[in-house]
Amino acid sequence: MNKRISTVIALLFLASGVMAQSIEDGLKKLYYGKFAGAKQDFEKIVASKPTDDRAHYYLGIAELGMENQEGAAAAFTKGLTAVPNSPLLTAGMGRIDLLKGDTAAARQKFDAALAGVKGKNSEVSRAVADANSEIKGGNRAFALTVMETLLNNEGAKRRDVYNATAADYIELGDAYRALGGENGGKAISAYEKALELEANNAEAVMKQGHVNYNAKLLEQAVGDYAKAASLDPNYAPVFYELYQFYYTPRPRQFSLAKAKENLQKYLSLADPADKVKNEYYLASIMFFDKDYDSAIAKAQGLIPQANDAYKMKLNRLIIDANLQKGDSLAAQKLFDEYVQATGADKLEPLDYKLGSEIYGRIKYQDSAAQQGIDQKALEYLEKYATSDTVKDLERYESVAKAYQDARVFDKAGDWYKKFAELKVEQKEKPSALDYYNVGLNYYRASASEAGTDSAMLNKADSAFGQLATNYPDITTGHYWQGMANAAKDVEAKTGVALPYFEKYISMAEGDPEKNKAGLIKAYTYLMVYYYNKDDKANLQKYMSKLEPLDPNSEPVKAIKENLSQQSQQAAQPKGTK
Repeated sequence: MNKRISTVIALLFLASGVMAQSIEDGLKKLYYGKFAGAKQDFEKIVASKPTDDRAHYYLGIAELGMENQEGAAAAFTKGLTAVPNSPLLTAGMGRIDLLKGDTAAARQKFDAALAGVKGKNSEVSRAVADANSEIKGGNRAFALTVMETLLNNEGAKRRDVYNATAADYIELGDAYRALGGENGGKAISAYEKALELEANNAEAVMKQGHVNYNAKLLEQAVGDYAKAASLDPNYAPVFYELYQFYYTPRPRQFSLAKAKENLQKYLSLADPADKVKNEYYLASIMFFDKDYDSAIAKAQGLIPQANDAYKMKLNRLIIDANLQKGDSLAAQKLFDEYVQATGADKLEPLDYKLGSEIYGRIKYQDSAAQQGIDQKALEYLEKYATSDTVKDLERYESVAKAYQDARVFDKAGDWYKKFAELKVEQKEKPSALDYYNVGLNYYRASASEAGTDSAMLNKADSAFGQLATNYPDITTGHYWQGMANAAKDVEAKTGVALPYFEKYISMAEGDPEKNKAGLIKAYTYLMVYYYNKDDKANLQKYMSKLEPLDPNSEPVKAIKENLSQQSQQAAQPKGTK
């Protein structure tokens, strides 16, 4: 699930010792997602105590919660001016570098922050680990190492033993979850340790839901979210996650009514000070109710007050509302203006998704214009599939199907191949159909007006070979490997398809009625091959197998005519005409 910003740092108010009341209040607001209120608290502390680096740091985190990256950077920078070389604020600036995509500068700052506390300051360690777990381009393995170093007491003297908090175990779980794959179980275990320390910790339970969601265990995921909501009915972030869960258009998941219900619960708990965000979600409810004109009007009224992040959200809502009204041309015009104003390098995954939907709905009578529109839709869909660091099988498959439907078979083959490879990467075995889709699309792509594309045939051969190797007991891979090689040898002179068709025949002949079409192709190739080799015994063998299945076979007729002419010529006395 999408996560706006980690709230684990706010657990400090539960885990730490004595601290100023206003700091505690601010941290509690961060935990509950009340970022505007937290910002106000930390601004007051900074004003009264300019050298409190923690106040500057959490002010920056509150700004990030409000999606104000510039405000966060300003808070961290101001803090470093007041408290030079603060490890916590240095980690905050590293977070800003990651958000800007400068991973080298970020790592330099993270290393400096950790060196400043010798890797044993929980706040600094969590700040570094959280940035690397949650932000695109972050080093997930580094995040795990940072948390393991913090929690490792091996060889430590008794006075130096670090007693882990629930916040630490949650951050450890986040690091495992970010690594994905087989680390999901380790993430669950880390969250369980947090719950052993704080049985009613809603964040730990919610994040167990994230792990199950990533593993496509949807019922378990939504059950975890519901459990977190019951543990702490005031924990707004979990209602946001439930809203996102039900608003995602996937089977076993999408429910507009439940999405609206949970968004309303979220808004009832939201920070009253965060007016733009709350009004944006009210516009979203209007959108859900198909009151598109009201949603557009509200969004347009909010834009002058919004920061850059919310301007993007509001413009996206306006464009989508026009699309849902059925005015795809107006949506296209607004979207193109939005892309130009935002800048292509700043577009987000949802922008690409929306662009694909808009261009996919536009229909022109002019075929050349339609081809250009269709290509644009496919380009946006492809960018949507690759724009997130978390690779999604459904997105990859949707791109492959879209290219296949558009009859762009080479690209369809590429994307079905990526889909199969991603399954392997995610420890899932590709199905026979996965390999078949790769091979078939490359096979189709091999036929062009310019002639046969041997490179495409080689790719098809490779995919069908994988199918035959991984699923040797079904005929499909052997047959289609024969077909791909037969396409390289259309006159059946080299026999390159021979071993594949022979294997197929040995498996398919047990049910000739079921496999009739495939056997006709295989018998025909072998018959013509042995005719070219002047191997009359094998020629007759396969001709006799072919004729009952295809009595009107043109190759059989042609070979018989040629053989008859050869026989007649051989019978004529020398010198006669």
